[in-house]
Order: sequence, then C-alpha cells, then structure tokens
Amino acid sequence: MLLWLVLAVAAGPYTVRLEEVTQAGQEVQLPAGAESARVADLLNPAGAEDPLPLAVIWTPRTEGERILPDQQEEIRQVAFRLADGAAPVLAQDGRAMTAVITAGPADLPAELARIRETAATAASTTVHLAGPAAAQADLDGAFSQTDGTLLIVALGGVLVILLLVYRSVLMPLLATAASLLALAAACAALYTLARSGLLQVDGQTQGIVFVLVVGASTDYALLLAARYREERTGKPDTSTAMKAACRATAPPVLASAATIACAMITLAFSDLPGEQALGPAVAIAMACCALVSLTFLPAALILCGQRVLRPSSPRGTAAMWTRIARATARRPRRVWAGCLLALVAGASFAPLLSQSGVPLHQALPAGAPSAAGHEVMARHFPAGTASPLAIVASAAQAADVRDRISATPGVAAVAAPLPGPEGRSQILATLMDAPDSAIARNTVDRLRGSLAGTGALVGGQSAQLADLHQASVRGHRLIMPLVLVVVLAVLIVLLRCLLLPLLLVAAAWVSLFTAFGVAALLFRLVSASAATEPAVVLFSFVFLVALGVDYNIFLVHRIRAEAVRHGTLAGVQRGVQTTSGVISAAGLILAATFAALTVMPLLYLAQIGCVVAIGVLIDTLLVRLFLVPALILDLGHCAWWPTRLTRDIALSASGPQPAQGVDAAGRPATSASAP
Repeated sequence: MLLWLVLAVAAGPYTVRLEEVTQAGQEVQLPAGAESARVADLLNPAGAEDPLPLAVIWTPRTEGERILPDQQEEIRQVAFRLADGAAPVLAQDGRAMTAVITAGPADLPAELARIRETAATAASTTVHLAGPAAAQADLDGAFSQTDGTLLIVALGGVLVILLLVYRSVLMPLLATAASLLALAAACAALYTLARSGLLQVDGQTQGIVFVLVVGASTDYALLLAARYREERTGKPDTSTAMKAACRATAPPVLASAATIACAMITLAFSDLPGEQALGPAVAIAMACCALVSLTFLPAALILCGQRVLRPSSPRGTAAMWTRIARATARRPRRVWAGCLLALVAGASFAPLLSQSGVPLHQALPAGAPSAAGHEVMARHFPAGTASPLAIVASAAQAADVRDRISATPGVAAVAAPLPGPEGRSQILATLMDAPDSAIARNTVDRLRGSLAGTGALVGGQSAQLADLHQASVRGHRLIMPLVLVVVLAVLIVLLRCLLLPLLLVAAAWVSLFTAFGVAALLFRLVSASAATEPAVVLFSFVFLVALGVDYNIFLVHRIRAEAVRHGTLAGVQRGVQTTSGVISAAGLILAATFAALTVMPLLYLAQIGCVVAIGVLIDTLLVRLFLVPALILDLGHCAWWPTRLTRDIALSASGPQPAQGVDAAGRPATSASAP
C-alpha cells in the first residue's frame, strides 16, 4: 500500500504531462510504399515538416454583392504581403476572391492569427480561412481543450453509478482512487516511451486510454469487492477472506486484461502508424489496471475494514437475479432463441453503416472557423481549390500527362507543368470536390488509372487520404480474423474446453453487428447520415469483441467453478445469481466511460464511443444475462466438450437428478427453501 502511495505521488503529474508528448490533431501518417508517400519524399527529400496549404478568401461584407475593381486591386496587394508571388483568383460569380498560400506547421494558431489580421486590411471585405492549415489549427485547439473534460465526464459517470450501486461514499472513492492510480501509472509509462521515441501517442490514443483505464479498473474493483463480500460471510478473518477472493478473482481479471491487450496488439499488423501505436499503448494500460486491481485494491479494502462494503445490496436485487436464473433454467431453448432473434433483428440494420468516410469540415465541432471557411469556398470555387493534387511526371511526358489529367472526370483545373525534383515536372490539379471526400478519393483512383503506364505519381492531400483509406480497409481483412483467434485462444486456456469458447466468440460476433445496426439507426436519426470512417469499424470491432468476451469470462469462469462442485445446472444458476449484479453494474460503468468519448472534437471518436457503449449494454443486459446461460443450460455437460466435469459425470451415472436450487445468497437451497 505504501509503495503504491509513493508511486501515486511520482506518477500523478504524468497524467497532465502526457500532453507534452501527445501529437495533437489528426496528423496524416502514410503507410510505407504508398504512392502519395513517394511523391512526398520526392518533393521533400530532407523529410522536414511541410507547410500546410491555406486558402484565404475575401467576400464583400454585404452578402450577394460583387467585389469591385478597386477592392480587387487592394486584395492583390494584401495577398502579395501575405506571400511573395501569391496571385488571388476572382470567382466566376465575382462575389469572392481567394489566394492559396502556405502556413505552419510550427506555431500554427499564431501564424493564422497574423494572416487573418493582415488579410483583414482589405477594406470592406470579410476574411475566411479554409484548407488543411485552418482545419489543423481548429483540430489542435479542440483537442487541447477536451482532455480534462473527457476525464471529468468519465469519472463523473463512474461515481454516479457507484453511488447508486453501493449507496455509500467510501467504496466509490476507493474504486475511483484505483482508477486514477492505474491511469497515472499508464500515463507515466506512455510518457517515458513517447519521450524516448519508442512509441507514438496522439490525441486519439490518449482519449481511448483514458476511458478504457477508468472503465476497466472500476470493473475489476467491483468484481474483487463483490467476491470479497461473499468470502467474508464464511471467513470472518479479513486476510483469509481477501486471499480467497484474490485467488478466485485473479484468473478472470488477468484473462480479461490479457484478452483486451492481445486483441489490441493485433493492430501491429496494420499498415497505418497511428493504429500500430494504439495496440502497445492499450496493452500497457491494461497491465496497469490488472496490477492495481490485484495489489493496491486488496490492501486498501483490508485497511478500510467492513465499512467499505456497507450497506450491502438490497435483498430485492438478489431475488431478481434468482428469478432470472430460474426462469432461464425452465425454458433455456426459448430464451436463447428469442435472444438470438432480437440480436439478428438489430444486426439487419448494420449494412446502413457506411465506411465511405466523413469530410473533416463535417467532423469538426460545430462553429469551427475552418468549416465556415470551407462552406464559403465551396459556394464560389471548386471545393478542392485549397489543396490541389501534386502529380510528378517525367519532363518528356509532362504535356501528355497534363492532357490526361484534364480529361479525367472530377478535375476542375490543371496548371501548367513546373520544374520538379530530379529533373521531373510537377503538375498541380484542382478537384471539383472536397479533398477529403469519398468523391475526391474516387477521382484519385480514376486519375491513377488514366495515368497508368506513364510513370507519373499522384500525391497531395486527396491522394494521401485515398491511400490511407485503402490501407485501412486492407488491414481490416487481416486484423479482424486475428482478433477472433486471439480471443478464442484465451478462452480455451481459461475454460479448458473448446465448444463453449466457440459459442462465446460467435455470440460476441453477433452482438457486434447488432451494435453496428443500432448505432447506424441512431446516427441516421441524429445526423441524417450513417457514414463513418473505417477506423470506427475496426476499433469498435476490437473493443466489442474483447470487452464482450470480458463479461462472459467473469460469468462463465464462475459457472465452471460452481459446476465442478455442483453440476452444470446448479452451476449456471449460482453463477448467474452471484455475478449478475456486479457484472451489470460493471457494464453500465464501462458503457458510461466510453460514452464520454462523445465530448471529443472529432466525429469519428464520438462514433466509436457511441458504438462501443451500445455494444457493451447489449452484451451486459442481453448476451451475458440471458443468451449465454441459456445456451449452457440447453447443452448441459456437452457445453464443456471435449472435457467433461467430474460432477456432471457422477450425475449422469446416477441417473436423472432434480435441479438443485440456490437461495438468495447463492448457497445450495435446502428442502425447505428449494424452488
């Protein structure tokens, strides 16, 4: 306990200091070998950070008016002061002018403020900023303001649920302390690795680690406290009861942490650096959660004495779990068939969830200046004006390449070839659509097909995003099966059988698609669109398969332990009754912590939080409470195939036996209290 207190003092500041090494925003990190990466290397062989394109747009202060000739001349002079050689372009409708310059990347907000101030000196005009530089500044600012908010929202939700569960203050505070301690340890480890260059941490990784550590640590605290309370009924000595509780709790806690960590490690097979870095970060965080839960928390519970677990849950709650267990035991086949039908019905809406992607100006928080600038740009100019494609071709074929680019549908304008790197020519092409839209990606694909055989390479923002999207979709085909294999292996080792782990993975798979279907309907109702990023599907898949199996680990591990002593039927009844309360509370807590991601500035992070929260609730309240127990009851001793439990063998040899009931405390019922 003393050692953890010293560690808390030492590691606590790193929860805040992690921001020092966190890459804010959504930096484009290209997969190795991508065509757009080759163009970037040719144009920037030194590897320095390139300035970002920025569109400065002038419009008359009175909407609908045209820019007068004297105003046009003044804007040209201002543009020249902004960047030597900048040539503003007048819109065809005469109601806007724009100049594309570069800004940053160092101290981007200050530079944009200077550019806006200078641009505003053009009389009687309103200035808007759009393009990658403006969007990056908005994104960085939004991320810098949400880290503390995210932690407060997550911890606030956890505290409310814990207060409702325990109806006291001490246990919620103790569980929260364990969560913060695990978070501090994880942040200290991530800070050290990031500072030494061994690991990359960005805003996405930091947000996911925050909510996962808070949720998982609290779940493990609930599991240990519930088992400790149970052991205290037969062992008045606190040390003996805690040793028994730790022995019973350690296997499912370690299996749970290992399942999540191993599932996330499979992201190392992704082609995208950002996804590759998330796996080790989450694995480190889960190791901290398990370590705190099995060392600090037992010591704290013993030191706090009996007060920490008082008052106990009301008898009405225990009786409810008993009624559910008995009702499931009476008609198990009807129960699991009904659950499966409900899951399939929800999963039927999963195809509505599109992975076409969401343009950044739509994914940013409402009111972001760059989003408003994009809308102004799109009204008066081709949407790709702020970020043209960069095509590198041999000087001998530059004219032919330019003609092919001009003939490609979706290209609005093509500039004359300019001298490029290594004796090649560089050609800039403006797209009709937003550079980060699905339509722009399709234009890039058509353009590359048209230029096949010329040796020309297509780069620029739209090409980079097209390469990222393709790499993401390609990685899913490898990572998703690997996650299922990893989770299945952990379950086989824990349960020492084959059939039941296969059924648990299948149940997690079905509930995953149900979560996608329900989320797609919710997205349609809220935003009239179910479009999302491939990363949302991948991360939601990994988390929901791992977390969904987590709660089944807590349940089925207890069922197996009871079935070894009392047979499968009584084991299921005892397992459901003794774990339902704590697992239901844990599920609500984890759903609440992931729902806290909705405060993050990027839409796709909010979507991840929404999908995972829905999936956790489905797993907690339907799959774990009804579907899995009903399947085990219907299969009987066959559920443990290819092994057979000793108690089941004895019961089979002695002929049919009456079902053994359990009382409200989870003990075998006597003849007077049997159901």
